[in-house]
Amino acid sequence: YSRPTNDIVMTLHREGTPTILLVTAVVVLINAGVCYANADSLVMGLILLITISFWIFILSFFRIPSRVHTIQEGAVVAPADGEVVVIEEVQADEYFSDRRIQVSIFMSPLNVHVNRNPVSGEVLYSQYHPGKYLVAWHPKSSTENERHSVVYKTQGKEILVKQIAGALAKRIVNYLKPGQQVKQTEEMGFIKFGSRVDLLLPLDAKILVKLGDKPQGGVTVLATL
Repeated sequence: YSRPTNDIVMTLHREGTPTILLVTAVVVLINAGVCYANADSLVMGLILLITISFWIFILSFFRIPSRVHTIQEGAVVAPADGEVVVIEEVQADEYFSDRRIQVSIFMSPLNVHVNRNPVSGEVLYSQYHPGKYLVAWHPKSSTENERHSVVYKTQGKEILVKQIAGALAKRIVNYLKPGQQVKQTEEMGFIKFGSRVDLLLPLDAKILVKLGDKPQGGVTVLATL
């Protein structure tokens, strides 16, 4: 089931606490210093506008919108907000040895960056890989960038979800461990700043999105198994 979402009502993610506190302190110190220096009022106003805009951007980045998520047996729900940039058949290069359908979602710094379980089931594999920080839309980012891969088993089928760091994303957080039972749309992790999520699905999966679509994490059904 699913219902309309409300991205206006929101809370802030716990992963953002250190960053938000640091940015808040820096904004306060900068503006206090400008006031203490008796800078020109126009300069003071400009600096205040820039720093407050940046502070609001940081708050927005760590937002968790109020949404009623899609719970649907046999469905693969989007693990992240963003834009669908890849839908193609590929040779799996991790965990699987067969060919799979890859669906990739690019997440810009303006997207919600909470990552959610696309299915309910058992976590079979959860592995972090250090790597480069190529831009997230680079073809080699899936295999060369810092990333964290998770394999879920649901209804006898297995899918892989890969969190991939981008040029700005320097920290991937993943909460899942092998053997864990998880529920669809609950949090699997978080990626800080621009990044990408890949899904490797069985070849018989029915893809319900197309290139350029903008799915909502935890809401949009990408495919059915």
